Amino acid sequence: MRRGLILGACLGVCASAQVSPTRLVTAYPAFLARLDGNTLLWKDDTSMPLTAGRVFTSPADRLDHPDLRELLRQPYPACTPLHAPAYAQDPGRARPAVFFGKMYGSSPAAVKAKLVVVNWFGQPLMFSRVNGAADALRAVEHELTAQPALRKYLTPSAGTYLWRVVAGSTRQSAHSWGIAIDLNTRYSAYWEWSGYREFQHGIPYANRVPQAVVWAFERHGFVWGGRWYHSDTMHFEYRPELSGC
Repeated sequence: MRRGLILGACLGVCASAQVSPTRLVTAYPAFLARLDGNTLLWKDDTSMPLTAGRVFTSPADRLDHPDLRELLRQPYPACTPLHAPAYAQDPGRARPAVFFGKMYGSSPAAVKAKLVVVNWFGQPLMFSRVNGAADALRAVEHELTAQPALRKYLTPSAGTYLWRVVAGSTRQSAHSWGIAIDLNTRYSAYWEWSGYREFQHGIPYANRVPQAVVWAFERHGFVWGGRWYHSDTMHFEYRPELSGC
């Protein structure tokens, strides 16, 4: 079943195209019970508002202090042809740390307790077992094993788990929760390597990662940093609330 949504061309808040909050419950059934109006109910009898009522002052503020609505504001175009994203289109780049920390762990010790080894083409990588993330990465490896010509883009991996913030920010990296993998940096492009400032207009788009690699990850619930205006083409993270084909 196709779960990815086609990304609209608007540059601001696209309310009509926003991903339904019910996708959170569908994507994370082990933790989430249901929605009750503007409130997300967890299976441990706690709750979390979809919106914090914050008035965002800038695009960067949206990333620094995202709520759950911000997480879902930009639909992710899973399994669509690769192209340069429009200005400020970064679907999946907003990560409410309280939400992800509650599932995967809010400290290095808590995250590490949930990590398992995944064999990535002979390279042992640590990945979270929570929400089937490690199983999804194994499924990607199994699928891409049948295409040896793609191996150079995939290995060696530049890493998975590492508790840290995103460089130059206070935002928790998805690597902190053990749900992200970076591929071979030799074939990668990262927006900041060009010397641009965040949200500066005209950041150039470059990509050498084949569509077959991207779609394999997306079929198993990963989002790709190459779908972002602030492109990070080595980066994939497990986000089944947004991706899947």
